[in-house]
Amino acid sequence: MSEKKIIAVVGATGAQGGGLASAILADPDGPFALRAITRRAGTDKARALADRGAEVVEADLGDEAGLRRAFAGAYGAYVVTNYWEGMSAETELAQARNAARAAKDAGLRHVIWSTLEDTRAHIPVTDARVPVLEGSYTVPHFDAKAEADRFFVDLGVPTTLLRTTFYWEAFLQGFAPSRDDAGRLVLTLPMGDSALAGIAAEDIGRVALAIFARGEEFIGAAVSIAGEHLTGEQLAAAFAELYGEPVAYRPLTHDQFRALGIPAAAEIGNMFQYYTEAADAFTGARDLGLVRDLHPGLQTFRDWLAAHKDALTVG
Repeated sequence: MSEKKIIAVVGATGAQGGGLASAILADPDGPFALRAITRRAGTDKARALADRGAEVVEADLGDEAGLRRAFAGAYGAYVVTNYWEGMSAETELAQARNAARAAKDAGLRHVIWSTLEDTRAHIPVTDARVPVLEGSYTVPHFDAKAEADRFFVDLGVPTTLLRTTFYWEAFLQGFAPSRDDAGRLVLTLPMGDSALAGIAAEDIGRVALAIFARGEEFIGAAVSIAGEHLTGEQLAAAFAELYGEPVAYRPLTHDQFRALGIPAAAEIGNMFQYYTEAADAFTGARDLGLVRDLHPGLQTFRDWLAAHKDALTVG
């Protein structure tokens, strides 16, 4: 057997990177080997990857030289940044710039950059209905990633732009139905009547592995992905099946959501306003047929609910 091609996975202990790491390790006879890049090789998650046969390397997106060393000798890399860690678009831009330069210098033959659309194409910062965030953004964690696309493109890095979407895992973190004062289950997702493109986070990594496997076909391309496009009513119906009782859909307005006082309420409220007002363009860019062709095991929302039913209990 010829030597395996090394895929360096940034954030290999996180949601997206972890999905790709698991997919590579689950195919020991496949063409790729995993180099798991993490800031802390001593964590339980990193040690678990090492125990399964991964090469674990410490590196930080804030350190371009360290990334260059981590990428050295690899065939490709999966690059994802985490806006929510520092809540700074400028930091995210700097991290992406470091990764692009390191990838170029290391001579990587295929990079997948996990990115998103620029929401300002639909809701510009001059739109008085939404607050301007961090000086020049509508949804910083979308817009900064979209701006960072140019770092890879302008340097001539052989790149696939992988445009992701809403993780269904958000329903494990406060977005699931809850009981109102009368004890009825209510889903308050601020999507109006629009469909939300969603996906299981682990499936992002599985799609990425298929893109690496098909190589040249997707270099220079943008691939926009989702698992399903579902309205609030459809999501509520799926939850009702899970819980065995009715779930009403009563969406908040975007202003109501931004006024909740929760962390990042303005950022997330702006995001949902974008999802709603740009729904046709956003979901239209996500060809579910292509995604299923890349990953035939793509989960539906009901699949995902069934796999997480124990974590989605309600009182």
